[in-house]
Amino acid sequence: MFNGSPFVVGPPSDSSDGLVPCGLKPFPFEADGMREAVELTRDLVSIPSHEDETAAGDAIEAWLREETDAEVTRDEAGSVIARKGDDASETLALVGHHDVVPPADEQVDDAGEYVVSERDGRLYGRGTADMKGSVAAAMLAFRDADPACELVFASFVGEETDGRGAETAIANGLVPDYAIVGEGSTDYSAEGVTDVVVAHRGRRGSTISASGEAAHASEPEAGVNAVYRACDAVDLIREMEPPATTVLGHDIEGSLAVTGVHGGETWNVIPESCTVHVDERTVPGEYAPLEDVTEIDGVEWTVDSDLPPMACDDEAFADLVLAAARDAQEGDPQLTTKPHATDAGRLAAAGTTCVVCGASEPGEAHTKSESVGVDALARCYRIYLHTAESLGA
Repeated sequence: MFNGSPFVVGPPSDSSDGLVPCGLKPFPFEADGMREAVELTRDLVSIPSHEDETAAGDAIEAWLREETDAEVTRDEAGSVIARKGDDASETLALVGHHDVVPPADEQVDDAGEYVVSERDGRLYGRGTADMKGSVAAAMLAFRDADPACELVFASFVGEETDGRGAETAIANGLVPDYAIVGEGSTDYSAEGVTDVVVAHRGRRGSTISASGEAAHASEPEAGVNAVYRACDAVDLIREMEPPATTVLGHDIEGSLAVTGVHGGETWNVIPESCTVHVDERTVPGEYAPLEDVTEIDGVEWTVDSDLPPMACDDEAFADLVLAAARDAQEGDPQLTTKPHATDAGRLAAAGTTCVVCGASEPGEAHTKSESVGVDALARCYRIYLHTAESLGA
């Protein structure tokens, strides 16, 4: 585990609160890394990747091979992974994904190509926020960093669907000591600030299956109503307390919701089966006791999916990234939590100490007007670069 921060108290400045990385000078906020991050983001966003990520992965791989001397590989899932730096005892990964959700009609032209535009200090287009902007910032930071640790860049496929990119990479041995996952953390504590997320919720999807005995509805006592049994299970779920925990002094709460009930085919027949779908937002180390519904006669419980939550398990690493964030912007970033599951959960479950730090703001991802702030891209570049050159220094 990381046991100390290479940040030392230096001459106070408006941006760093007196924290200056050893051997590094604060960046000029208005210029450094900004235009190149914008142009690289535009290039990546212009490549459709909602059905097939291959072309976007090809572009990332080609850029890394041309712009860096790193060892660049493409795994069987299609994820792009690059490594540089000496064979140090610590490894830091800058992690993102280059798949996107399907674009809205407004985000493609008549030929079906992605539309990218820039106005009022923002880039618009599918994938600008989630999350090719942060991928571009990570690529530039990876190229420019002179790390004291082993530095890894990884852009996964399948994050928006089945998580196969992260899962394949982890199965192949990509379990770095530390990772910054570039999902959104901008404007969480205040407008115009890129924060550092130390915990996020996971998602567990479950199906409650109730069985009974069919009968004619004119003689309901002749059967066993599966819908009633399912309703008993729903009543029990409504009484459950959602999970909650605390990570590095920050409270994070889950939620529990029934999102669908399906049973019965005709109005005059007592149904013999009924299913209930449950969405549970989990927190690190805690689940709601959904297994209790199986104490009801004829009721079974099945877990359909379980995207793990994330909790940073090393306060010193969180403080290191926070210090880099403070040095990289004029605002006052904070450690915070995030409601959405990310690939950080999968990495954390495998043993990587993670934080989330990225350019996207709440309410931008997956929308028809998706956009990212140009200044946020530059901030992320500087945060990633500072952290890479500070860890192990």
